[in-house]
Parts: sequence; C-alpha cells; structure tokens
Amino acid sequence: MNVQETLKQRAEEIFPDVIQLRRTIHQNPELAFEEHETSALVKSELEKWGIEYEENVAKTGVVGYVQGQGSGEDKVIALRADMDALPIHEANEVDYKSKNAGKMHACGHDVHTSSLLGAARLLQEQRAHFPGTIKLIFQPSEEKLPGGASVMIEEGVLANPNVTSIIGQHVMPYIDVGRIGMRKGIYMASADEIYFTVKGQGGHAAQPQNFIDPVIITAHIITQLQTVVSRMADPRIPSVISFGKVHAHGATNVIPNEVAVEGTYRTMNEGQRDKAHAMIADIIHHTAKSMGGSADINIVKGYPVLTNDEELGSRAREWVDSYVGPENVENLDLWLAAEDFAWYTQEVPGCFYRLGTRNVSKGIVHGLHTPQFNVDEDALRLSTGLMAWLAIQEQNA
Repeated sequence: MNVQETLKQRAEEIFPDVIQLRRTIHQNPELAFEEHETSALVKSELEKWGIEYEENVAKTGVVGYVQGQGSGEDKVIALRADMDALPIHEANEVDYKSKNAGKMHACGHDVHTSSLLGAARLLQEQRAHFPGTIKLIFQPSEEKLPGGASVMIEEGVLANPNVTSIIGQHVMPYIDVGRIGMRKGIYMASADEIYFTVKGQGGHAAQPQNFIDPVIITAHIITQLQTVVSRMADPRIPSVISFGKVHAHGATNVIPNEVAVEGTYRTMNEGQRDKAHAMIADIIHHTAKSMGGSADINIVKGYPVLTNDEELGSRAREWVDSYVGPENVENLDLWLAAEDFAWYTQEVPGCFYRLGTRNVSKGIVHGLHTPQFNVDEDALRLSTGLMAWLAIQEQNA
C-alpha cells in the first residue's frame, strides 16, 4: 500500500480509540488556561506512542515533536489543536455528557484535540516517509482573549526549530459529515470587543427635564455607531458592528445615572480596523457630550484577520481532493466569526480548513456555542488520517 492507503486503513483501525479520547475530553471540559486534565491526557498519549514533547507552554499547552528521517535542515510543519471548553451548561443527553456543571465542549475542541492525538500516532508510525519535523501544538484558551495562540507564539512555539507552515482544522456543523470546507486567502474576521459606559444624571422618570438621561444618549450612540459600517467603511470590505448587552440601572419610573454597553466590531481588513476604532471612540464621546453626558470607553483589540496562504492553500486543496475526492470538498465563504489561529497566520503560511460534522438524520444540526451542539463522530474517521496526510505532503512538497 502507498502512504495514503496506509493512513486511511490505520485511521479506521484507531477510530475507536480516537472516539474514546474525544468522549473522555468531552466529559471533562476545562475553561481557558485551566486545561490541566486535558493536558495530562495529551502528555500520556504522546508518551504512549514515544513522542517527545514540551509541557507548560502558555501554562497548560503541550508541544509534541515527530521527527522524520532528514538531516535536521528540513521543513518544520506545525499542526494545531485547541483544548479549552466554553462556560455553557450542556443540554445533550448522551453517555459522555459533561460532568462539569456550566462547562461544555460546545465548539468542538474535544474533536480537535483527539483528532490531533490520532494524527500524531499515525505520523509517528509513518515518520520514515517524510524528512523534517512535525510540531504538534496542543493549545490552551482559544475562546478567551488574548488567545492561547498569541501566548504560545510569545513563548517561542514557532521557533526552535522554526516552523515553515502551519495547518489547523475546525469542526463545522453547517457541513455534512464526510465533507471538507476550504478557502484560500482571507477567510475569517478580526474581532474586537467594545465596552462603554454612558454617564448622565438620574432621577424620577416623570421629570426628565431636570436630569440627563443616559438611556436616550445610549440609544442615539448605538444608532449612530451603525454608520461606522454603513457610511464610513469601504463597502467592498465585509464589516459588522453589533451590541449584545445594554444594562441600564433604572426602573419603570427611574432614570438611571449610567448605562453600560458591550458589543463587537469585526472586519476583514486590518487597516480599516484601526480607523474604525478611532471612529467608534469619537462617535461615543461626541454624541454623549452633545447631549450633556459623558462616556468612558474601552476597545479591546482581539484576534486579527485570519488569512490562509494562497500557495499553501492551493497545495492543500489538491491533497484534500486526493484524500476525500473533489466531490466531497466545498468552497468556504467569508465568515465574520473569529479564530485565534489567525495569530499563527500573521507569522507563517497557514491553512485553516473545516471538518464537516453535520448529520440531519441523526439530529446533529445545532450550531457552535449552543447547549445542544454535538458532532457526528464518523467525522473522526476522516479527521486523523487527513491531518496526517496533509502534514506528510507538505513535508515532501
């Protein structure tokens, strides 16, 4: 058998083990930078297969090393999986339901970690078929700023030896199981958090003429901020501004002293991103001042735009077509969600693709970050072998 056939066969043979890993991780979800049990499980598996690793990177992160048969001057390909869960109470009634109340793997990181462990096992078995080094990045805290990727980069995960390209996969509940989604170039948006507090002068709601109403000021600000996208941004660049939390400490008959607001700004262009921050701050400040109030503003810069390298993306598309068949690969559209894998793509050529996990017949249709999210575990038949295949192909490209 050739390498691809061997990987497919071995992926099928280790499939039950990978499912068990996924279920163990799913039952024991841990939040950002608290992934101690998950990290211990990763280290135990790497040790089992004779894979050297570095621990305590970015607190709970683990970096494994699969050495090929080269001279030491060859490529270094990184594969990345995130390990953290979300503060969500799971609503699924399954045997492997979360044991940790209020914590859940609602974004598929249990799949990512178990898949990379499976891929690591396959790569260790096939290391005679590539020359260089494959780094296995088990990353904490994808879900929480500043993102574990940025911390791992600061601590040297892309150096010693220097990574030449990086590949990551992510579950996608909007793509059927057995299919893969891919896109070259810009794929996911930057994501920044907007916090502001509008301050006025509260009092009895029956006497608004005597006070400065921060609720009315806030309403004007939120409406005006929509022009940052609709009138101030280049309409050819996808952008969005949304506010999901508005907290006024008043009542039916009480005008509050202040209103706290939280939201997000996202775009596909880093230059537009910086300009928008200035516009947002100006609109909040000047609108509040013009109506007699004031505002405290904090814009937290989050993950950057995720850009898949064009050349790596072209190569990877050919390899994915070969592995799953071109009829099972679909082109991804731009998506204004964000991912801290973007930090890696700012430093080295990257390829971030999607693993289909949807199965309507099984009722597996719920979106990411929901209490009912789950995956069709048949996706793990594909995820391990494909990731190993891509790493080997990139090593030999």
